[in-house]
Amino acid sequence: MRKLRQKLAQSNHFLAISAVGLFACGLVILWVASLRIPALESIQERKVDQSTKIYDRTGEILLYDFSQDVRRDEVPIDQVSDYAKNAAIAIEDKDFYHHNGFDFTSFLRAVWVNLTTLSFSQGGSTITQQVVKNSILTNDKSPTRKLKELILALKLEKVLTKEEILSLYLNEIPYGGNVYGIEEASQRFFGTKAADLTLAESAYLAAIPQAPTHYSPYGTHLEDLEARKNLVLREMLKNGFITQAEEEKGMAEKVSFKPRENTGSIKAPHFVFFVIDELVKKYGEDAVQNGGWKVITSLDYKIQQGAEASAAKYGAINQKTFNANNNAIVAIDPKTGEILAMTGSRNYFDKEIGGNFNAATSHRQPGSTFKPFVYSVLFNRGFTDSTVLYDVPIQFNPSCAPDDLTTHDDCYAPGNYDEKFRGPMTIRNALAQSINLPAVEASYLAGVDNSVKLATAMGIQSLTEKNTYGLSLVLGGGAVSLLDMVSAYGVFANDGMRNPYVSVLSIEDAYGNTIDKSSPSPERVLPEQTARIMNSILSDNVARTPGYGPNSPLYVPDRDVAVKTGTSNDYRDAWIIGYAPNLVIGAWTGNNDNSPMEKKVAGLIVSPLWREMMDKVLPNLPAESFVAPEPEDPATLKPVLRGEVAAEPHSILYSLDKDNPRGPMPSNPGRDPQFNNWEYAVRRWALASSPAPVAGIPAVQQVAPAAAGAGFVPLPF
Repeated sequence: MRKLRQKLAQSNHFLAISAVGLFACGLVILWVASLRIPALESIQERKVDQSTKIYDRTGEILLYDFSQDVRRDEVPIDQVSDYAKNAAIAIEDKDFYHHNGFDFTSFLRAVWVNLTTLSFSQGGSTITQQVVKNSILTNDKSPTRKLKELILALKLEKVLTKEEILSLYLNEIPYGGNVYGIEEASQRFFGTKAADLTLAESAYLAAIPQAPTHYSPYGTHLEDLEARKNLVLREMLKNGFITQAEEEKGMAEKVSFKPRENTGSIKAPHFVFFVIDELVKKYGEDAVQNGGWKVITSLDYKIQQGAEASAAKYGAINQKTFNANNNAIVAIDPKTGEILAMTGSRNYFDKEIGGNFNAATSHRQPGSTFKPFVYSVLFNRGFTDSTVLYDVPIQFNPSCAPDDLTTHDDCYAPGNYDEKFRGPMTIRNALAQSINLPAVEASYLAGVDNSVKLATAMGIQSLTEKNTYGLSLVLGGGAVSLLDMVSAYGVFANDGMRNPYVSVLSIEDAYGNTIDKSSPSPERVLPEQTARIMNSILSDNVARTPGYGPNSPLYVPDRDVAVKTGTSNDYRDAWIIGYAPNLVIGAWTGNNDNSPMEKKVAGLIVSPLWREMMDKVLPNLPAESFVAPEPEDPATLKPVLRGEVAAEPHSILYSLDKDNPRGPMPSNPGRDPQFNNWEYAVRRWALASSPAPVAGIPAVQQVAPAAAGAGFVPLPF
């Protein structure tokens, strides 16, 4: 009896579950049946999402509206190049003519390719699904959106022909910004009709829609765009749309994109597109393009206007005077990391100089502006700003003869910009005057790996190939961006605390909900004392005067301002980065094609531009002073660390261990691989600068160590 009751209970339980399941299925069937395809006319009237808008830091000045001045010119499918139609099908949906709206096999294949290659070059949606997403479900953000997309795609296939669906797709597809549809893209990018698109042009237009911001021909990922265009051509060949000869011709075809139009509807374009790129990396194309967001950026539009005016003014001057047709400016608040201004060229819309290219984020050689990172490693280790180094000709490759004072093959013997040598110098004077030889010595003493590690911690993100850098790193041998350099110098300005650069302060969705909000996350990456020593050196106009004069543009009276200039090899780049405790401004001047300028140092070429910016911005900020470094008792320091030179001069390797400068003197300094070459250089200088041979210094013979502290005299400067 008990078993019978259990069976009845189980049966009732099963019936109840079945009834609930059938009821749920019925609801799903009713829901599916209720989904309707809008009339074709309503599909063709594109529904534009609530547009994302980008503002300055006040939230009042509109910099860019994604949907403002939307451009879309619809054309019949028979007025679209066959190349363009086939390129889209090959890369987006190669089985377009063989499925009914959803291709399960293609979906699984795309997932597999993306996971195994990590290229994420394959899309899982059919062209029909994309038409539904772009034209019907534009504002639908519900969890059932993908299911709706699938069902409506299947329904759409029953009411429209393949050609009609392809026509909708090509006329709706977004190409970035306010450009929609293949006809508008053809006119905007190439100045041609969609019917006249070449194979290569068609491949580019098929490549862009997957990620319009990333693959924008006006952006910073042109190599990626080129690679995806080539992928489109390979897919066209693979699927029989073109021949091998056509593919090769398409690969070789040189395509010129028209410059971006100046519609007057965008402010601070380099900065705006930098922000969009950052947002897309974090949130994805669809969310940024169609989220209806209100994006409050860090930009101070008043400072930005001043930067654009200075960039235009000195762009013309430097082109005429120094053969330098471009420049870039970045301003940052070091206390927060907020980007206050960014110009990537003298004029974004100047096609003659490639003005849309953002030189503020491109990688160039920084010249001597990299020196402070190397010297900071020394200060961290216990060297002082009074430490004596030698500005004398040195062969820095121990495998090369010490008297081979040229750079060739693997031998490295750099010189100074003025082709002069000054003998013994303190680090303070050497850095303030930007003398090269002491800096290369410092590079060895600090260690290239240590210098890269510190620069990276301070904000330089591009020094990823450590094995390729040598001692020339200190003279700008590694490529960096102006944005990173200005951000990293902010660590000096902020007493050793790093604030990563910030371009967006907050994001609100269409309903006023906060999606994201910046919150400062300062991190100590440099000891206070090191930052303060650096600030003291770079703001020391007396120490700087022998190299720049007492009243150069680097000197800002009545304000604490530190500054460093830099000129790259062959005069291809001129840099300057200067800062107060509450402002960092950096500027670069050069040519986008990396051609050389006139052989003038950065102090002449780029410093007037920087000084004008400082004079515009700094008076509007509170006057703040750098904190002075803690003084040290000279009596506790070795003579070479307190600025003294022996009567019998030696290189610094004679007096101390580079890894422990305040420890005991080396018992056998000759073990250091650089010792003999450095000693030879110092002896050579001593012999040349003395009216008579210096006692006890044969030409190339190691000198026995003298008693510590004996026979030292202070430097005369």
